[in-house]
Amino acid sequence: MSRSPAGSPPTPTGSDRFNEDRATYTVKGGGPKGAQPDLEAGVAAIRGTVKTLKPRPGVYRMLDARGDVLYVGKARSLKARVANYTQINNLTNRLQRMVSQTRSMEIVVTGSEAEALLLEAQLIKRFRPPYNVLLRDDKSFPFILLRAGHNFPRIQKHRGARKAKGDYYGPFASAGSVNTTINALQKLFLLRSCTDSFFSRRDRPCLLYQIKRCSAPCVGRIDEAGYEELVQQAKDFLGGKSGAVQKTIETQMAKAAEDLDFETAAILRDRLRAATFIQGTQAINAGSMGDADVFALAAKGGQLGIQGFFVRGGQNWGHRTFWPSHIKDVSEEEVLSRVLAQFYEEVPPPRTILVDRDLPDRELLEQAFCELADRKVEISVPQRGDRRRLMKQAQRNAVEALERRLAESGTQAKIMREMAEFLELPEIPQRIEIYDNSHIQGAKAVGAMVVAGPEGYLKNQYRKFNIKTAQSNDDFAMMREVMQRRFRNLSENPDGETGRKDSHETVWPDLVLIDGGKGQMSSVRDTLEEMGIEDVPLIAIAKGPHHGREGREVFHFPDGREKTLPTNSPVLFYLQRLRDEVHRYVIGAHRAKRSRAITASPLDEIPGIGPARKRALLLHFGTASKVRAAGLEDLQRAPGVSAAVAQTVYDFYHAGG
Repeated sequence: MSRSPAGSPPTPTGSDRFNEDRATYTVKGGGPKGAQPDLEAGVAAIRGTVKTLKPRPGVYRMLDARGDVLYVGKARSLKARVANYTQINNLTNRLQRMVSQTRSMEIVVTGSEAEALLLEAQLIKRFRPPYNVLLRDDKSFPFILLRAGHNFPRIQKHRGARKAKGDYYGPFASAGSVNTTINALQKLFLLRSCTDSFFSRRDRPCLLYQIKRCSAPCVGRIDEAGYEELVQQAKDFLGGKSGAVQKTIETQMAKAAEDLDFETAAILRDRLRAATFIQGTQAINAGSMGDADVFALAAKGGQLGIQGFFVRGGQNWGHRTFWPSHIKDVSEEEVLSRVLAQFYEEVPPPRTILVDRDLPDRELLEQAFCELADRKVEISVPQRGDRRRLMKQAQRNAVEALERRLAESGTQAKIMREMAEFLELPEIPQRIEIYDNSHIQGAKAVGAMVVAGPEGYLKNQYRKFNIKTAQSNDDFAMMREVMQRRFRNLSENPDGETGRKDSHETVWPDLVLIDGGKGQMSSVRDTLEEMGIEDVPLIAIAKGPHHGREGREVFHFPDGREKTLPTNSPVLFYLQRLRDEVHRYVIGAHRAKRSRAITASPLDEIPGIGPARKRALLLHFGTASKVRAAGLEDLQRAPGVSAAVAQTVYDFYHAGG
């Protein structure tokens, strides 16, 4: 079966943040659907679009023959900006390739160029176009959240949309830095971290109170006013007033010692040590910075990295290196601008953003970020003082991170070449899929697919398969089901036109690794042949004659051959890491499925019974079996259960009788 690379999904006609004053429309040009890239057809499509445009700000999307997004751009004047793409001789080779693939355009007219910039960043993150500079970041940034809406607010780690009411502090560079800070803050301010439901059920203090990391408001060991004072101190500390908080604690400790209340003095001493610990972990002296982010760029050998430092309230919340993609033929200043726009599409911008170079669209970025934050945001290049010293440190970190990445990529490239040679592949695989199953004697069976590329794991491509048809503990049947579901759409649509961008349904793998031996290999090989798929390289990894010994793996080929690698081979270590990653993922999925089954209730099967009514029934009758045995009148007497709901429950259990 022949196959071709799959593209992106058909482009929706709107955006999550579109306002009523935005006009959206699509203009199609020459070139039949499915035609090969052709420069003249692309120029014709763009010229047809230019005729409909006016000199207004907005965002344009270039689409290929299937409607997939090739590029998202913003413009002060749509008509002038889009017309530039018809001047072929003035375009780089990269842009000429993009124009040759363009068959239609989608236009969104906005109220201002700043609004266009924000919309452009949002659409780039949504569609991941192949010709845009992309900020590659799998996970959102973690924050510390002090919840509101409760007499005793909770402190917790938070990721994702900031929908919950409360005060957010961050971003932090990693979950580890958040966890460390929260642990120290608990020692310092004794704030609770438990859920509201856990809080409401307590009749005695939990372990956190015993180890002096909570004030136990759940059982009245502290009153509401005293807890509110701790919350306010925490807000002051996280907001940059750490010195004042420490001075207050020192005063309280001295008074307790003077009153001979040595137990209270010892508690305050431990809190003071926690404050010192938090400040000691701030490796960068940023006390005079307030709220600021620092970005420094380093480029070498065709690669580019951006180091970001995050300072809030004069405290350093860590740093992270960003590795933007699709940067060829793009200036360093433009790359940094695009990264900032995409980064702050998710993270609230601080009052100050420090960069290591002048940006051509600095004023536009400031205007856009001001709209996002609803306050003044300044972008500047530091020239002297603490800001300049901090920038130099960020630059050193950026250079060192890039040098490490270049060294690692050189080693990784060598390993990939050697792996391709050992596994007899025609070229270095760009997409490797690894498969495994997990179950307990056939129960709660789950299959999993892990995806890796030359630059590491592609975690947004991972997939779990709940085994539905395979019976008992037949590993071979389970693997057959997984393969059928993975490749079903591709076998029906060999060109990958399934309407989903970069998903498992649209992208062909360059190598399939199976955790298993001859049996698993035969099962997968026969399944794919039945589906008409014969050109996907297959390799099965078995642990060899001594299952408990690492380094004795046997690699099974579809034609029955077996090969091994030396126990100290870097290629073997790499393949073992791939297998271990799919082990980790599938076992986690299996455990989660088992946990859900353990906590499931027979009442979940009754249609129309939600969590509140299920809880009311269980509280009234005690167990699900007593609900099942209850008569209609007994069900009607349960608090919160209407006559109609009682009839539904009764009919569900007594329909046959």
